Amino acid sequence: MKKRILLLFTVLLIVYVLLRIKFPCKNTQAIRYRLENKNYCLRVADSTEEWRKGLMNIRKPVDYDGMLFVFPEKQPRTFWNKNTYLDLEIYWIDGEQIVGKDELPSVLQTRKVVMVSSGREVDRVVEVIK
Repeated sequence: MKKRILLLFTVLLIVYVLLRIKFPCKNTQAIRYRLENKNYCLRVADSTEEWRKGLMNIRKPVDYDGMLFVFPEKQPRTFWNKNTYLDLEIYWIDGEQIVGKDELPSVLQTRKVVMVSSGREVDRVVEVIK
């Protein structure tokens, strides 16, 4: 009986570890993304609708660290805090290289819409919730 319980516990532990490796993010719509030697769980925005919406209208903590915006072509990008209730760090990325970083405070903090721009062509942008 003790051997069966121990075996069952071991099997459950192995399954748990394998699932955590396969799905490291709590949110199944998020991917694991490494940025500045830190791992993040980011939701991917790769459509016009997702680019437009981003993290707007989210007021409470979520089970991911931010968003990864993937664009089909490189061009200068501008992000704003319209209807954004979370403070964000913005990373401007060209290929796999970070080419800039900005702070984007929430609209609650600024009481007005604030825009930040990449300053150069990028094809990815990461918003990390602070």
